[in-house]
Amino acid sequence: MPTDDEATDLPKIGAPATRALAGIGVTRLDQLPERSEAELKALHGMGPKALGILREALAARGLAFRG
Repeated sequence: MPTDDEATDLPKIGAPATRALAGIGVTRLDQLPERSEAELKALHGMGPKALGILREALAARGLAFRG
């Protein structure tokens, strides 16, 4: 998880999904387009609800998952 020194703009997706992203070095929304949805779906703790929230947050910024 991000420390107080690291800013995060990820939406609230639940602790397991947040830990899964932190485990692969993702702490900011703008890092997600570097990853595919399938890659994130395979992470332990990342479920369909979290993926949907992330997909919507990316779309709101005109971004999308890789591929």
